[in-house]
Amino acid sequence: MSERIAIIDGVRTPFCKANGVMKDIEADDLGAIVVRELIAKTGINPDIVDELIFGNVLQPAHATNIARVLAVKGGLPEHVPAMTVNRNCASGLEAIITACNKIRLKEGNVFIVGGCESMSKFPVLFSDKMREWLMRFSKAKTLKEKCKVLFSLRLNFLAPVVPKISDPLCGLSMGQTAEVLSKEFRITREQQDSFAFRSQQKASQAIKSGRLAQEIVPIPLPPKFGKIQTYDDGPRDNQTQEGLKQLPPIFDKLTGSVTAGTSSQVTDGAVALLLMSESKAKELGLKPLGYINDYDVAALAPSKMGLGPAYAISKLLKKNGKKLADYDLIEINEAFAAQVLAVISALASPEFSKKELQRDTPLGEIDRERLNVNGGAIALGHPLGASGARLVLTLLKELKNRNKKRGIASLCVGGGQGQAISVEVE
Repeated sequence: MSERIAIIDGVRTPFCKANGVMKDIEADDLGAIVVRELIAKTGINPDIVDELIFGNVLQPAHATNIARVLAVKGGLPEHVPAMTVNRNCASGLEAIITACNKIRLKEGNVFIVGGCESMSKFPVLFSDKMREWLMRFSKAKTLKEKCKVLFSLRLNFLAPVVPKISDPLCGLSMGQTAEVLSKEFRITREQQDSFAFRSQQKASQAIKSGRLAQEIVPIPLPPKFGKIQTYDDGPRDNQTQEGLKQLPPIFDKLTGSVTAGTSSQVTDGAVALLLMSESKAKELGLKPLGYINDYDVAALAPSKMGLGPAYAISKLLKKNGKKLADYDLIEINEAFAAQVLAVISALASPEFSKKELQRDTPLGEIDRERLNVNGGAIALGHPLGASGARLVLTLLKELKNRNKKRGIASLCVGGGQGQAISVEVE
């Protein structure tokens, strides 16, 4: 791209387990918190923001186009437009990329982007019969008509309908797609447990050292707001490999190997970043946290959606002419341990590279010491709409901390997609 996109700074809420300490906070309120804190931290004049773009997957019924709702709640003037984007697990990254494209097309210079999700508020719906009954009751005008409708109510109408978590294209849950990869790439239960254990260890160490605190804004907890949440509550200090070995498979109980301990945690959270053209940052006298270089997206078989990062990273590197070895740090969202391990294996496989990536030689091995250095979603959690933005924020902060230059962030996407972005710091 002709001009780099500057990321001035970013903030996020703590990532906390669903139905836990943040269960009473709506997704739009989580988003509003980080937008308000980002404005305060960067000192940006809200009037010069061209647009807010936020990722969100569950789309709460009370706040359609949730981006607009949280933008106004978060302190942006009413004249600033806002748009919600949804690319499933990569929605937060899609928000960043959408803003980049708008900047490149001269459709604006200053954007607030990010993502939010309250997994605690996972929707539970009424059945069709109950909905029809409610409509009839609301239309009944006289007491006699209302009584007639009331007596037609049956207990089975009240049975809740929980939305299916299986992929509509392949019929598999995300966990079952991880099982597909574990078998295809012969990833053992022991390898998965070991990967998950290291994720927990790295996240716990990053919390203790204060590195993750650099990203987080403390938030008061309802209903009394007498307590402040300051840290991610997913990482388990007392996690042992022996404890992980005791967990049963949950997606394929007979022959499977994927467990709750090797899967990403269901989590609430929000992230916000301030983006602008490099020239605008110089004009405003702002020192960016880092810059966005390139990005790409790929699609693949929905049943193997976890391999999305392999396809997306390959396309990205074909575009910019670089190699994996040119990058100091890599973030791959840990939907499942088996899924990340499959990506690592695929990128190093001559056969996979030739057949699936149309490459004569493989991209190579990913150095585990450069991968997800502060842990990943297995420990920190995966608030769907926010994770992509969190990866970019974590990556840039850690490049700064380590005095390194280049990094890649990538996610797999339900439905069979992958997305990747390359960044650098100075």
